[in-house]
Amino acid sequence: MTTLLLLTSFLAQETADEAPKGPGTMFWIFEIAFIVLMIAAFWKIFGKAGQPGWAAIIPIFNTYVLCKVAGRPGWWFILLLIPLVNFIIYIILCIDLAKRFGKGAGFGIGLLLLPFIFFPILGFGSAQYQGVLPPAAPLPAAA
Repeated sequence: MTTLLLLTSFLAQETADEAPKGPGTMFWIFEIAFIVLMIAAFWKIFGKAGQPGWAAIIPIFNTYVLCKVAGRPGWWFILLLIPLVNFIIYIILCIDLAKRFGKGAGFGIGLLLLPFIFFPILGFGSAQYQGVLPPAAPLPAAA
């Protein structure tokens, strides 16, 4: 029995007298670096779109500004508070944001899945904000 208890404590890799520890210093360094990177990227994106860059640091207002930059009404940020609906609305916002900067739907999906890569590309890259896109011209009627 004693051998079994010794074996299980060996497999668990912690002893009974050792208290569990929280995240280490490296975790917090990477967390702060990530937050600074995302704030800077949103600051640049908002600046390119003619919105105040400082809006990136105001929690609810930045979502409102993101909706405006993406060409959607500002009240859409309320839809982001509804479970399951928020996922669909965020997909639409990412794709619309990419289109407003002259990028395709694939870039919008990149904004959704890898935001820590694609938002800095959008903010610090050469993409220019194109504003509200004109509606597509109708196809000529066949004669």
